[in-house]
This record gives sequence, C-alpha cells and structure tokens, in this order.
Amino acid sequence: MPGFGQVLASGETLTDGLAVDVPETWHQGRTAYGGFSSALALAVAQQVGGDLPPPRSAQLAMIAPLHGRIEARAKVEREGRNATWISAEISGEKGLGFTASFVFVRPIESGLAIDDRPLPDHVIPPEDGVALSTERGATFLRHNFDVRFALPRTEERRPEISWWVRPREHEGLDPMVELLLCADALPPGVMPLLGPTVPVSTMHWQVNLLTTAPETRDGWWLLRSTGDYAHHGCSSQRMGLWNAEGLPMLAGMQSIAVFG
Repeated sequence: MPGFGQVLASGETLTDGLAVDVPETWHQGRTAYGGFSSALALAVAQQVGGDLPPPRSAQLAMIAPLHGRIEARAKVEREGRNATWISAEISGEKGLGFTASFVFVRPIESGLAIDDRPLPDHVIPPEDGVALSTERGATFLRHNFDVRFALPRTEERRPEISWWVRPREHEGLDPMVELLLCADALPPGVMPLLGPTVPVSTMHWQVNLLTTAPETRDGWWLLRSTGDYAHHGCSSQRMGLWNAEGLPMLAGMQSIAVFG
C-alpha cells in the first residue's frame, strides 16, 4: 500500500510535470481521492515553479473521474515581484479530469493582523478522541489515514462533521502538500442529513492557506466541514483545518453536488 510520497517518487518525470499510477488504495468511489489530486497538482506546480515562495491560495476543480495512469502538468502563468501564479491540469485516459490555479506569495510587511478562526466548541483533544471505524468507509481513508472523532457524540442531526485526521505515511512530503492531502478527507458537511446511499460529488474547492509553515503535534490535523446552504442538488460548505495546538492552518469553501 504505497503512501503518497512513494507514489510521487515512483512517477515518471515529464518536462512539465509528472505521470503516476493511482493506486486503488487512494480511490474515493470510482476516482482518485480529491486530496490526492489536489496534493499531486501542488507538487507538480512546485516542481515547475523552481524557487517559489509559499503557496497561499488555490482554486481546485474536480471535473471528471481519474484513475489508472494519469498525467499532471503545470505551467507558470505569471511571475510578479511578490506573487507567482501557476496553473495545473491532471488528465487520464478519457481526458481532462482536474484543474488547479495556485498563487505563491512572498511574506509582505503589513500592520494588519486579524485572527478570527476559532476552534469549534467542545473539541476533544486527539489523544482522547474515539477512533472512527473505517472498515466500511472510503477506500482512501481505510488505507492511508488514522481518524478520530473530534466532537462529543450527539443525537442532534446537523450539517457538520469534525474529525482529527493523521496520515500514516508522510515522511519526505512537503508540509504544504501534506496539508492539501489531508484537508479534503471529511465527507461533505451535509452527510449527517442524508441517507447513507445518497451519492455526492465535490465540484469546486477554494482553499486559503493561513500559514507559511504548517506543523502539528504527532501528525494530527483537526478538520471541520459545515454545510450552510443546500437547494436543488447543490450544497455550499465552509471548511477549516487547525493543528493540534489549535492554530488555524487552512480555510476553505466547497461546492458539492447532491444526487438525491
């Protein structure tokens, strides 16, 4: 069961990217797990970009299923004084399946400082969290992550999911790549309101990276997804990721298709 770093290391280097085989252990339904594709796109963007500042934002589009042999390619779109924009695409045997736009920004001196990303209420520390049984869960979770519940059990059904997630293999991974690899591990926030057989699919993911150097204790990241709107088969959700010390690392928003 190859970890993500092993997948990258065994890939074929292209002039503008990387070709890899998606192991079935990284599948989410009939496609590669969204965090896998997002992390691969970032790794390829870093590869073609050279000496880049830290990534600070990304726009990610899950267009079509990706599996088997895939090719990830990236291109520098603009290199400014402080920021560099890089686009990336991932294609499979049936064509384009994923696109990404990244912006890498050098730290800039500023008198503005806001931090309004508090932890969810009543968070259980990772060392005290109950392990989530992944035997019947998504394939990528079973094989690649440790998962623990982060909020107390409740009978109330609400559009919110919060877990502690830790990758089992992360040696040699760029910290930002690891962050994207983990950040999409939750089911959509509206899942507690749906039947277990209702299909869902992420369409777009907007990510803002809130740190230039992500780090955490014992590998644990706190993830939270909250559905705040759902009509006519489309759900919008807010997403957050904190380290084990409670510091915000990532903020996001996703558009989810709900087929039922």
